[in-house]
Amino acid sequence: MAKLTYKRRQSLPKKEFAIPSKAPKSGSYPIDTANRARNALARVSQYGTASEKRMVRAKVAGRYPGIGRGK
Repeated sequence: MAKLTYKRRQSLPKKEFAIPSKAPKSGSYPIDTANRARNALARVSQYGTASEKRMVRAKVAGRYPGIGRGK
């Protein structure tokens, strides 16, 4: 997985984030790859509010059904 640089992050469409920002570009918790989706779940578990956790889990489950389910 390539490093997500500032420039690349800014070029991602809002649909690539679990929590799209109100700002024109970027958002929180990028989920453009399966590895980043796993990382989003880990980070929101550490730092997210209850509503953020629900949003991120729902977005990741919709895009990557096998992730976060314990298979």
